[in-house]
Amino acid sequence: MRQSLTPCHWTGATGSFEANSRRTYGRINPPLTMSAGALSETGHRHHGGQRGRNVAIAKVQTVAFLGIEAKPVEVQCALAPGLPAFSIVGLPDKAVSEARDRVRASLAEMSIALPAKRITINLSPADLPKEGSHFDLALAFALLSALEILPPEAAQETLVLGELSLDGRLMPVAGALPAALTAAEQNRALLCPQASSAEAAWVDGTRVIGANTLTEVIRHFIGQTVIEAARPGEVQSDLGLQDLADVKGQEIPKRALEIAAAGRHHLLMTGPPGSGKSMLAARMPSILPPLDPREALETAMIQSIHGMIEDGGIDRIRPYRSPHHTASMAAVVGGGRRAHPGEISLAHNGVLFLDELPEFARPVLETLRQPVETGEVMVARANAHVTYPCRFMLVAAANPCKCGYMGDAQRACARAPQCGADYMGRISGPLMDRFDLRVHVPALSLRELDDLTPGESSAVVAARVAAARSIQAERYLDHPTARLNSDAEGQLLEHVARPNDAGRETLLKAADKFNLTARGYHRVLRVSRTIADLDGDEHVNRDHILEALHFRLQL
Repeated sequence: MRQSLTPCHWTGATGSFEANSRRTYGRINPPLTMSAGALSETGHRHHGGQRGRNVAIAKVQTVAFLGIEAKPVEVQCALAPGLPAFSIVGLPDKAVSEARDRVRASLAEMSIALPAKRITINLSPADLPKEGSHFDLALAFALLSALEILPPEAAQETLVLGELSLDGRLMPVAGALPAALTAAEQNRALLCPQASSAEAAWVDGTRVIGANTLTEVIRHFIGQTVIEAARPGEVQSDLGLQDLADVKGQEIPKRALEIAAAGRHHLLMTGPPGSGKSMLAARMPSILPPLDPREALETAMIQSIHGMIEDGGIDRIRPYRSPHHTASMAAVVGGGRRAHPGEISLAHNGVLFLDELPEFARPVLETLRQPVETGEVMVARANAHVTYPCRFMLVAAANPCKCGYMGDAQRACARAPQCGADYMGRISGPLMDRFDLRVHVPALSLRELDDLTPGESSAVVAARVAAARSIQAERYLDHPTARLNSDAEGQLLEHVARPNDAGRETLLKAADKFNLTARGYHRVLRVSRTIADLDGDEHVNRDHILEALHFRLQL
């Protein structure tokens, strides 16, 4: 017995959508100037995409995120005779499976009823996990294309990304910037929510269409109300950076801070509570040069995936991340069910500050050993292996012992100095060996705190750091991977940081006396090269070696 179908209508100021028991897809009446498709001799409608035995297939392009990469995904929507159903296949997660309800509600808000047919949406490639709500708009776009409400050529020329609310509004989504790069590679335009369009518009090679509602999308692609191309957001610069001049005294730790900033060397500060370790670390971003365009794009890609870009603005200030010592391994290194980036990746091209370093869980600290060396981290999960960049400067602070006053005879606990060895022993030798600079931050006397003599401002120190980095940029201009002295290794390091005879003799004696590891030996050379750059010297001499050894052997 033939099933009876209920008519549905879409009536608005711009046109109407109709369906009856013999034609369930409907047509758009004037003044919406779009053909609804022609009927064949047998009375069946030809649909955009492919034709075969009353099956209408439409295809739309979107992306799935794997780390900071946006992998192309084709959304295929098929309308076929059969019992009414709406299914999504192709390894969707819960959020993607729920998209059918959001799409159905959004269309109902526009008085568009789904046809009484079997609707199947396939996300290809089917073996790639599909996660997140950004597939909503692509699913709706494919369905509207199969219904011939949207022209099929629009689906072929556009990459679609966005989340739908139940009333048809487009909600902002993470990952607009990587999606725009994929759209540019495919020579397609990018359709996304208006709130995400300024971020995506930073990619020059694609036209970004930002819409507020699904109705605006329809009107744009049928040529009724064309949406202007989105413009990139503002370049943001944080004027609230803290100044190094606020720190009283502590000239040796300030020098260590300057050397670390000039060559992106890792720094460990120890000292009693209240000596200014955290205060010094918080002022590190103020002496670092702003991100160059390549670094800004790399950093913004990670921030985009994490949903951290506000109003489409790209930040030129280097990231500064300071996780609490109770942070989990997934929070610091990355992970979770969707293998999200962790704090070390969010600090890419910036500073990762770990206060109270021995208080961090030992497994968390040990996972830092490889990323510190390689500048990248692989987050391995059962359903995903994702690699994130994490070339950061590690700045850490620690008290000398559990009570914090090991050097003060009046305040130290009864277990001193054994308590200090036990406390710092929580940091493994291999991790400690990766700190290029180690400096003690002593407590200041009241007379030093009362000194009104102003110290050097961050602007003065930043100028010296910028000059040293400019020398390094010219030095490594033709090298494929090295950018700063901390990146030099092997023959390159021997070439650029080879000391003179006096400096070499001093370094060899110190290596023998203090049992420097091979890693420690090379890190002294890198720091020496940076000190020479700060001094404007072309060659590394004995004074540079001595200062590098001073900061290496303090602990």
